[in-house]
Amino acid sequence: MAKGEKSRDHRDVWGPATPWSVALWSLLAVLIALVFFFPLFWAISTALRNPADTFTVTGLGIPFLQFQPTLDNFITELSTPEGGKAMWTSLIVSTSSTLLALVLGVPAAYALARFKFWSNSDITIWFLSQRVLPPVATLLPFYLTFRAFGMLDTPEALILINTTFILPFVVVIVRQAFIDLPVELEEAALVDGASHFSAFLLVALPLATPVIAATALIIFSFAWNEFLFAISLGVTETKTLPAHMAGAVDTRGVQFWFMATRALIAMVPPVVLALIAQRYIVQGLTLGAVKG
Repeated sequence: MAKGEKSRDHRDVWGPATPWSVALWSLLAVLIALVFFFPLFWAISTALRNPADTFTVTGLGIPFLQFQPTLDNFITELSTPEGGKAMWTSLIVSTSSTLLALVLGVPAAYALARFKFWSNSDITIWFLSQRVLPPVATLLPFYLTFRAFGMLDTPEALILINTTFILPFVVVIVRQAFIDLPVELEEAALVDGASHFSAFLLVALPLATPVIAATALIIFSFAWNEFLFAISLGVTETKTLPAHMAGAVDTRGVQFWFMATRALIAMVPPVVLALIAQRYIVQGLTLGAVKG
């Protein structure tokens, strides 16, 4: 009865669900969605214009109504060797950084979740503090270190830097996933003669796969969008897509049509990856949310 009264009180706060209230909330939701999707629409509209239309078309810039759309900007960008090289470099750096961070971070997360050290919470907070540290504060030390080792303008340098900054995400997020898993399953494997490594590899790791997949997508996006070190250390041979997008600004001003085109091209890999892994993302985000 108390539960029913609590539910009824919750309904009274928002008022009865009438057709008008449903229509009003739906309209509000659509308006909010339009606000958040407007930058994407503007990028698409700008990418489909001729350079002259960028400065002459006013208003919302609706294709076919206010200007004749064209794919010339995409054709030009995809046919440029510099753009293809930047895309390939971003894929190599982001994928390698993600895999290396998972290889290092997942076992560390499991160790912090299952074994007792001098202070597990302090170690976890230390990992988390690495994300609080402003990346620009480490730019000069990293630059001098890689220059001393002759690694400036190399993919290896960007891979190591990105791994350093995305590793804390893996440790903190996956550690909580291992804590939420029932330890009795691993104890049963240990009783049957399995080692701690076998229990981790054959029992805990498969159960935490959804969380690991969701974490991989998050850290891949961070590595894909990294700009500061890419523009500072990858000058010519190792220019990533974010640094390539910055090349749309030259002495003539901002080439908005190329910037919008490059931004849309840069969105393709993360969006495709998210669509492929969406099942694991939902499972990963809801793991441990319901107990009992």
